[in-house]
Amino acid sequence: MDRRRRTTRQVKAGSLAIGGDAPVSIQSMTSVPIERTEETIEQINRLSERGAELVRVALRSVEAAECLRKIVPAVTVPICADVHFDYRIAIAAVDAGAAKVRINPGNIGDQKGVREVIRAARDRGAPIRIGVNSGSVDRRKFPVVTPEALVASAMEHVRILEENDFADIVVSIKSSEIGQTIAANELFSSERDYPVHIGLTEAGYGVSCVVQSAVAIGHLLLEGIGDTIRVSMTGDPAEEIPVARKILEAAGARAAWVRIVACPTCGRTDPSLDILTLAREVDEAVTARFEGLMREKGRTLHVAVMGCEVNGPGEAKDADAGLAGIRDGKMLLFARGEKVRVVEQRDAVRALIQEIEKIEGA
Repeated sequence: MDRRRRTTRQVKAGSLAIGGDAPVSIQSMTSVPIERTEETIEQINRLSERGAELVRVALRSVEAAECLRKIVPAVTVPICADVHFDYRIAIAAVDAGAAKVRINPGNIGDQKGVREVIRAARDRGAPIRIGVNSGSVDRRKFPVVTPEALVASAMEHVRILEENDFADIVVSIKSSEIGQTIAANELFSSERDYPVHIGLTEAGYGVSCVVQSAVAIGHLLLEGIGDTIRVSMTGDPAEEIPVARKILEAAGARAAWVRIVACPTCGRTDPSLDILTLAREVDEAVTARFEGLMREKGRTLHVAVMGCEVNGPGEAKDADAGLAGIRDGKMLLFARGEKVRVVEQRDAVRALIQEIEKIEGA
C-alpha cells in the first residue's frame, strides 16, 4: 500500500527512534502500581515479548523513582515515565533512567519547575511527551471541548517548551470521540512537525475497542499522520499489542510477513469441516515456520483457508498457497491459483507447509 507519511522531526527515546523515517512504533502502559516492582518488571517484559517497543509507567511520588531505578536495567524496552502535578517526580524519573517523560507543562508546576524538568531531560537526552486529552482541557479557558480547543491547549504546552529552547517533543492529542480525535490531530499536524502519538483516550474493551481504535488510528495513519500508537484497551495491556500491530499492517504502516485470509464460510461448506479451527492451526503453523524466512526475503507470504472450491483457487488465486474444503471432509490443496491435489483434513496443514516449502525453496 502506498502510504505517504507526513515528515516529522525525529526524537530518540533510548534506543527507539520516533518520527522522521523511523517505523511507526507500538506503545503500551503498565496496569499495576510501580511499587509492586517485580510485577511491573514481569508485565513490561510480557508486553515487550508481545511486540511493545516502549512502555509507559505511572509515577505518583518522588519515592517511586527508586522503583524505576530497579526496573530500567531489568527490561529491554525504553520506559516512559508518566508524571502529573509535581515537577520533582519528573526530574527524579529522568535521573532514574526514564528514556522519555510524559507531562503536561501546564500542571507540572510553575515556570521554574518546568525549566528544571527541561534541564534534566536535555541533560539525559530524554524527549518530553505532551499529553492533552478531552478530560484535561482547562474548562475555564475552553468551556466547550472541540478539536480547536484541544489543539490550542496542546499548543500552550508546546510553546512553554519552545520558549525554553527545547524541541525533543512528542505530542499526543486524544479524545474518546473518534471524529474529534481525527480533526484535532489533522489540525495540529498542519501547525507543527513534532512527532505525534495517536490513539483514543477511552476506547473501551473487546470488540468495541478494536473497532473504534481501528477507525481512529487507521484513518490517521492512512492520512500519513502518526509516528507511534497505543490501543488503549480496558483489561490486560498485553491484549493491546496484537490489535495495534494489525492496525499498522492494515494501514500499510508495517509489513505483515505472513498474511492468512479465510472466508466466512456458508452453506457450501462441508459440515464435517471446521474452517475456523483449521484457519487458526494454519496461522500458527505457517507463522512459526515462515515468518522469519519472509522477513529475510522482505516480502509477504499470502495463505488462504477457504470453505469450498468456489472460494478456493478461484477467489483466492492471488494466494501463494491455500486449502479449500470439498466433500466428505477432504481438502483441496492449491498454489498460485492452480489445483495441486486433494488431501485428507487430518493431513491438510502438513501438506500445506510442504507445498509452501517447495514454493519458497525452504
